[in-house]
Amino acid sequence: MISSTDLYIPSFEDVKKASARIKPYAKRTPVLTSRTLNEISGGNIFFKCENFQRAGAFKFRGACNSVFALAENKASQGVATHSSGNHGQALALAAQMRGIPAYVVMPENSPKVKLDAVEGYGAKVIRCASNQEARESTLENVVNETGAIFIHPYDNENVIAGQGTCAYELLTDYPELDIIMAPVGGGGLISGTAITARHLMPDINVIGTEPEQADDAYQSFKTGKLQKFDTTNTIADGLRTTLCERTFHIIQNNLNDIVTVTDESIIHAMRTIWERMNIIIEASCSVPVAAILEKKIDVTGKKVGVILTGGNVDLDYLPWQKD
Repeated sequence: MISSTDLYIPSFEDVKKASARIKPYAKRTPVLTSRTLNEISGGNIFFKCENFQRAGAFKFRGACNSVFALAENKASQGVATHSSGNHGQALALAAQMRGIPAYVVMPENSPKVKLDAVEGYGAKVIRCASNQEARESTLENVVNETGAIFIHPYDNENVIAGQGTCAYELLTDYPELDIIMAPVGGGGLISGTAITARHLMPDINVIGTEPEQADDAYQSFKTGKLQKFDTTNTIADGLRTTLCERTFHIIQNNLNDIVTVTDESIIHAMRTIWERMNIIIEASCSVPVAAILEKKIDVTGKKVGVILTGGNVDLDYLPWQKD
């Protein structure tokens, strides 16, 4: 199995360096509000819109930081990863910008829109079964054959630091937030968010959100022991991965809580954002919104930052459409 044994934990200084490194390439995404959603929730919600980011998701931040942090002699062999879509797209685009090859192992149940996008950015796609073991063994073969540098979707200090730049921008623009929220898959985003938030605003509540049908982070956080699932089944395809030792360590030491929501509430939240804010978000992105709408956390009278993680949706297969 390919995994990181170096448990270096990025610092806020790493996030600042990442911010400077990716500035020429990544967008500084807007923060939007909705009077209707404020009325429904009772709070003041500030949505950091990473659905407007390059490659359509926050993942470009970590991928870009990782690709451009590589020394030239390593970068020339290309980069490789496994991804259900957004990290693969992001890495493919960052590699294209640097002019190096990219190889992306994608599970067979990845949305077609994400598969097409990865190929559209010039990466070579290799399909595999929809489980962690298949992802890792297939990737290992690719790395052995090509000599490409493995950029893990979340178990990588440069990826985590890059993802932390999202919260860095949000908390710079809105330094009076009471709560900051993000979805949890492998934990790269919530880790970078927590590292940044704890440095800039030590008393802020950092809350992770997760689908009930892929709740390894919730179970890990509550039990204090890393839980691993081989397979998961949720509409939030970007959150089917599980934590690693590095992200688990960061979460255990920096989060206030993790809450879970049903797939039904995820779909409802996704549609609500589409209808009320006229912006496209994907199912994984709507998980923290679902937590607010389902009153899983009390945001009454609070200023809440929510990272809307991405908007890569297959418009031919919207989750509320009937067959």
